[in-house]
Amino acid sequence: MEKIKSFCINHDKLQKGFYVSRIDGDVITYDIRMVVPNRGPYLDNAGLHTFEHLFATYVRSSSYSDRIVYVGPMGCRTGFYYLTRDTMTKQEALDLFRETLDFMIGYHGPVPGAEAPRECGNWLNHDLEECREYAKDMKEVLKDWTPEMMVYPE
Repeated sequence: MEKIKSFCINHDKLQKGFYVSRIDGDVITYDIRMVVPNRGPYLDNAGLHTFEHLFATYVRSSSYSDRIVYVGPMGCRTGFYYLTRDTMTKQEALDLFRETLDFMIGYHGPVPGAEAPRECGNWLNHDLEECREYAKDMKEVLKDWTPEMMVYPE
């Protein structure tokens, strides 16, 4: 089998950040790397799960909702994939993610989509405080990030 592109990235050089992973037709895949690969500690499942719920809810409720294709965690627990239509600029995608981080940091309430078993397949596995800590860390990582920095290290 052919090795998929995400396995061809040199994970030994990859740092925390916001990268363009690939462009397929009108879909841009962003790699939001929240942990340095292969160095740990990795994102804990409960905090990652809450981050996913708040991230997806916020961006799909934004004025860009029709341009959001997918938000989901990486199986390696080092970050998230964020897929948008190319009608959303890289700067807009980054700005929306920064707004999402601010939303998470200030959020105090029930986790959307996790208030009852019928809403989520693992509805009790959430940690809002941990989610907030992940958001604070990424806000600091991305404070000076620009679209020009969205390239993987060579």
